[in-house]
Amino acid sequence: MTTLFAIPLAIPVAVPIAIIVSALAMSLIVGIRYLIVSGAFDVATRARHPGLYVGLTPQIRREIAWSLASALIYGIPAGVVAWGWQNRGWTMIYADSNTWPLWYAPVSVFLYLFAHDTWFYWTHRWMHTPRAFRIAHAVHHESRPPTAWAAMAFHPIEAVTGAVIIPLLVFGIPIHVAALGLVLTIMTVMGVTNHMGWEVFPAFMWKGRLGGWLITASHHQRHHELYRGNYGLYFRFWDRICGTDRGVGDFAKSHARAADAQAGAGKRPGRSGAAVAARSGGDG
Repeated sequence: MTTLFAIPLAIPVAVPIAIIVSALAMSLIVGIRYLIVSGAFDVATRARHPGLYVGLTPQIRREIAWSLASALIYGIPAGVVAWGWQNRGWTMIYADSNTWPLWYAPVSVFLYLFAHDTWFYWTHRWMHTPRAFRIAHAVHHESRPPTAWAAMAFHPIEAVTGAVIIPLLVFGIPIHVAALGLVLTIMTVMGVTNHMGWEVFPAFMWKGRLGGWLITASHHQRHHELYRGNYGLYFRFWDRICGTDRGVGDFAKSHARAADAQAGAGKRPGRSGAAVAARSGGDG
């Protein structure tokens, strides 16, 4: 009799544990991915523009702390959905490339990016209303200027708004698992490069006809300067049709100031980190 009742009782206990393990594993993956990508672009920044992060060490430590907390939050819905996909057949993620025509793969990537960009634009714009900004979004804008480590430096409320969108999309839009991996890679790389203080992409991606629709660091840096406008993530579509596009900036002045800050830090002992940080601020 004991054996008969032990089996069904074990099921509801095992499932929550498996889901928790999956969520923690995803949080770990998101955190490691953040550290690797941001760390790589931090190294690239210090090699390309040596003075850009002079005096910003305390800020970078704060950005890393907030970002790792956000990674934990991002991992929870992702882990739950990943478990459901593998064990219950939840979601419209597919692994067999024959499930949908080959031409649909790039279409699905665009659909995800556009849907994510739409969600980001409107939630980001809401984050700039006075109350939401004061409670949550001010944490992100404390990075002045933002660095390669600032991509996920969010208050938990803002982290939740960012964490739910991709897990929700997989229930409504079919996507191959490899295409989903590409979406997550683009999301990570763009989040980091948009904040690192210099333009890593070629001019055609942020100038001219194509650049008029794409967002890179030159566009997003203006948002961090002006606090208004340029709310998008990947595309300038919503900014343009809603009249919130503030154009792109020019990093020349910020790089000149960074070089001056680097030289000044070496020549004037005792200079405060805040003063150096102020001089190395981005003009976009």
